[in-house]
Amino acid sequence: MRKLLYLGLLSGILVSCGEKEVEEKIENTTPKVVVRDMQGLKIAYYHSDSIKKYFEYFKQEEAIVTSKQQSFQKEIEKKTKDYEAFITRNNQKLQGGLLSENEQVKIQQQAQTMEAELMQYQQTQGAKLEEETIKKLETISKKIETWGKKFCEDNKIDILLIQGPGGQINFINPSMDVTKEFTAYLNKHQKEIEKDSK
Repeated sequence: MRKLLYLGLLSGILVSCGEKEVEEKIENTTPKVVVRDMQGLKIAYYHSDSIKKYFEYFKQEEAIVTSKQQSFQKEIEKKTKDYEAFITRNNQKLQGGLLSENEQVKIQQQAQTMEAELMQYQQTQGAKLEEETIKKLETISKKIETWGKKFCEDNKIDILLIQGPGGQINFINPSMDVTKEFTAYLNKHQKEIEKDSK
């Protein structure tokens, strides 16, 4: 009986020691966050859509990409029409019995070559255009980031946030909106921004 009492007491002590270890681990994982004085902190934001709409450099670069995309599309349409006209013209000859077997084989090979060239053009030029567009967007983003920092330094803003559809900011008080001023600042420094690009 004493042995049972002794074992019960010993297991109770071990369990309580184990609980202390767990409690200590929880206490030790609590981060120590330094409290900072928020007095005088200036936070502002701008709308990302407004940059696309009012920042001249962005509109200029977008116009270049759009023009290239339109040229690419026109070239695809032209090559497609040429291919379809070739097929139509030779189908008429075939139905009229105007083509020998040898001519039919040559026309079929030429049609396959035209189709392959069209596909090749779409893939290579399309990929090239897409890559160029991505690079331009990355360059613009880097410029906005660089000039956003300068804007904050010039205006003593501590944090400049970006607000836009699908973003992480649900609501910001409109009194903190500096979109108009930020886009005006970017446009004011347009020549320097363009110069940095070259």
